Amino acid sequence: MERYRVKVYKKGIIVIPKEVRESIGIKEGDIVELIVDGDKVRIEKPKTLLDLFGIDGDKAVEVAKAIVEERRKEVEREVRT
Repeated sequence: MERYRVKVYKKGIIVIPKEVRESIGIKEGDIVELIVDGDKVRIEKPKTLLDLFGIDGDKAVEVAKAIVEERRKEVEREVRT
C-alpha cells in the first residue's frame, strides 16, 4: 500500500497525484467516489457500463440504449391510452 500526502486548498480542493490518477485511470472530467469510513476517506473510480460489459462494451452499450429507447416509447404509448 502506498501513501501520499496532499495539501487541502480553499473549498476543500485536493490534487490527486499524477501517478495515482494514471494507475487507476482517472482522467479530467471523470467522476470519482469518496467513501467515508469513520475517520478515513477512500477515493474510488466507479465502474462504467463499458467497464462492466468488458470486451463487447460498445455493442452492449448500443443494445442497452436501444432497450431504454424502446421502453421510453412503450411508456409514451401507455400514457396516451
